[in-house]
Amino acid sequence: MTGFDRAVGFLRHLSPSGLGGSERRHKLTTTGEALIGRDYGCEIVLDSQEYGMVSRRHAAVRPVDVGKWEICDLNSANGTYVNGDRLTRCRKLQAGDRIQLGKNGPEFTFELNNSSQTPEPFYQGQTPAPTPLMAVGAPSNPSGSLDRVTISQLFPILSTGRQLKQKAFLIPAIVTVGFVVLMFTAVGEPLAFNMLLAAYLAGGAYYFVYQLCGKRKPWWVMFASALTTVLILLSPLLQVFLLVFREFLPGSVPSETESVSFPVLLMRMFFGAGLMEELLKALPVLGAYLLARKLPSPWRERIGVWEPLDGILLGAASAVGFTLLETLGQYVPEAIQNVTFQAGDGAGQLVGLQLLIPRIMGSVAGHMAYSGYLGYFIGLSILKPRNFWKILGVGYLSAAILHALWNATGFFSAFGLAVVGVLSYAFLAAAILKARALSPTRSQNFATRFITRP
Repeated sequence: MTGFDRAVGFLRHLSPSGLGGSERRHKLTTTGEALIGRDYGCEIVLDSQEYGMVSRRHAAVRPVDVGKWEICDLNSANGTYVNGDRLTRCRKLQAGDRIQLGKNGPEFTFELNNSSQTPEPFYQGQTPAPTPLMAVGAPSNPSGSLDRVTISQLFPILSTGRQLKQKAFLIPAIVTVGFVVLMFTAVGEPLAFNMLLAAYLAGGAYYFVYQLCGKRKPWWVMFASALTTVLILLSPLLQVFLLVFREFLPGSVPSETESVSFPVLLMRMFFGAGLMEELLKALPVLGAYLLARKLPSPWRERIGVWEPLDGILLGAASAVGFTLLETLGQYVPEAIQNVTFQAGDGAGQLVGLQLLIPRIMGSVAGHMAYSGYLGYFIGLSILKPRNFWKILGVGYLSAAILHALWNATGFFSAFGLAVVGVLSYAFLAAAILKARALSPTRSQNFATRFITRP
């Protein structure tokens, strides 16, 4: 028996059924681990566009003895499965084991081949030629196989199946087409057109936050949160809030003729905008938690707030309702009325539209940022009830300060307003990343990737 008579390990990447792709074998090293993931530093690189559910460094296959390997999950977002069982640590591989990266993710089989072939010799001082790394899905073409055309390549829609809905943003495209048709029918009706445009922009901004969170929540739960906020704003409860925060507390809004310093304005905005509006927008989130406590499973999990991701999703949805009503019910009508009085109806409508677009799109760094950030703390306080009031207090004050900074800075500097907007979004994004790491349902959440490497 020579030193080369030993088992050689391979991972065979299985092509999705019906896609007409060829399978690719990856030889495993006997001296170190083979990383699998979307990162270009991995030994087995998976295409980011096709395998978005795979983490950058998802799993590693390591030699444990002569002719034996094990696979370990690298704390991936969607987990690693061997023969249908999710890995918790590492597991030794047996010939024929089926490996899957995430539910509905790419699949591999582990193979062992006995080899008695002597490898090609190389002389001392000579470095063996390295094997180039290639993304899975781009196999070599020694026999001209890329020249062959299959039916699935000529008619892609016949073979993509479930992937079309999951990976091609089919639902957002359908919604977009629907809104386009409705806006065409609303041409000449400024009120209806503005409402449709505002709803679409707000929905797009919220969808961005939803994708970043990566947790599935029924759409009607988020819609209910937004609608509840609208109803609160239209109810007598708003007058109670205004009385407490702007009359009893020093939160009065300065008039157009009143001149105030930045510190004074910041204090007023802290009480009259930050504390008041963030508490108001948090009511639907707290209400969802209290309601869900009385419901049986699985409704309590679907509706309620049990972790930071739930709080972010419902808090941002509440902010959508607030932004829409504030923009369409106050700011846009006031702008149209003021300009119409001076320059005519056409100019007024144009100014109203110009105001509507940045206000709605800016909600990602505005109301959604503050309310989503506070929602993180609401969910965290529920996840860690021993520190409930401490967590909730820090979150409430932080969100109110960010809100007050935005409102106060806008009176003095456009550049300062941009800085505060970026800062607010950074706070929200950081909260989302931390919430994903803390999520008890992390194994069921979906991965998100908006940036791909060239």
